Amino acid sequence: MKKWKSSLLGLTLWSLAAGSFAAPQQLDKVVTIVNDSVILQSDVDAMLKTVRMNAAGQNQPLPSDDILVDQIMEKLIIETLQIQQAEQFGIRIDDNRLDQAISQLAAERQMSVAQLRQYLADNGISFAAFREQMRRDLTASEARTIQVRRRINILPQEVELLAEQLNKQNLQDTSYNISHIQLRISEDASAEAREAAQQQARELAQQLKQGADFANLAYRYSKGPKALQGGQWGWMRKEEMPTIFADQLGASGKGAIIGPFRSGVGYHILKVNDVRGLETISVTEINARHILLKTSVILSDEGAKRQLEKARRAIMAGEQSFADAAQALSADPGSAANGGELGWQTPDIYVPAFKDKVETLPVGTISEPFKTVHGWHIVEVLERRDVDRTDAAVKNRAYRILFSRKFNEEAQAWLQELRAGAYIEKPEETNDPS
Repeated sequence: MKKWKSSLLGLTLWSLAAGSFAAPQQLDKVVTIVNDSVILQSDVDAMLKTVRMNAAGQNQPLPSDDILVDQIMEKLIIETLQIQQAEQFGIRIDDNRLDQAISQLAAERQMSVAQLRQYLADNGISFAAFREQMRRDLTASEARTIQVRRRINILPQEVELLAEQLNKQNLQDTSYNISHIQLRISEDASAEAREAAQQQARELAQQLKQGADFANLAYRYSKGPKALQGGQWGWMRKEEMPTIFADQLGASGKGAIIGPFRSGVGYHILKVNDVRGLETISVTEINARHILLKTSVILSDEGAKRQLEKARRAIMAGEQSFADAAQALSADPGSAANGGELGWQTPDIYVPAFKDKVETLPVGTISEPFKTVHGWHIVEVLERRDVDRTDAAVKNRAYRILFSRKFNEEAQAWLQELRAGAYIEKPEETNDPS
């Protein structure tokens, strides 16, 4: 069964991209009517020529012409139906997007666009015709994707289950070097003592996430079995460590702080010092604060820039705090109420100009005023930290696998429904007196 893909930039393009390669025949005729469109004999002949050319280039034997023509007719009917759907949605592939797709196709074939153009010419295919068939393929693909996406429902439980299976596969040969802090709670401890232990565990975890030395905190606070070793348990596979540790680790990577989490004896915090046999994924998060001014008929670009320059000078001179300036000036109500703070975020969530600024600005430095699509800003990076995202990456991979599976299934079902509901007529059959 054919697997549908959102990208048509692979080898299958060459068997599909023939509808308009050949010049119209002098005695062309309609071979099939598809709703309000027609498929011409020249379309079939052109695709047949292309299929034969590709097969010859790959030394691939072909079935008889009767079988080939039936397969080609089916492809042309399905393509026509999808193009009709795209017209209903108002889908149009512009020239820039088309040029990018052609460049990508050429790169995949280890050619330049000029070499691709020459290759087509050597095989009797005009580049203009090739471009328009590529446009049709991309248009059909986008229409299919829009419709099929609406039919896909992926439950969180499905993602969790598949992610767990992927983790088990990935972790078979994985060892962890971990450290541990345990805050013990006696069986007869009062509610106040239990709450105090929980609060202390949260505070220790926060300190560790901000870079505090794990061994020092373990020596001072831990009541666990490895407290006198700075909490260090050394290298272990999951099956060798306490079950409660293994259950909490998931697919955590190097540097991950896990917890606090509760057991029958108290609260625990783990740190993954290192990992062997597991590909980990780490991202940089940035804690920044900013002041935003939006231009209007009253406030020009130059006026906004001057106001921010004045505020920056006052903050740097100690005449006003950043938080006070943000509350007084900023047009971003969400962050202004928090003194301009945006919280820990990965830079990718920001617009390009803001992303570039927070990625390159030294910690503790207030930027010069700069403009984005949102307005004028000054920004200060308060902290940076590397955060493990291995577990999230596994879940993303699980979601993509499930989506791909369901997309392929639903695409087939949708195309069958589309074809079943279409008016398809072959004039030769209609006129056949027998």
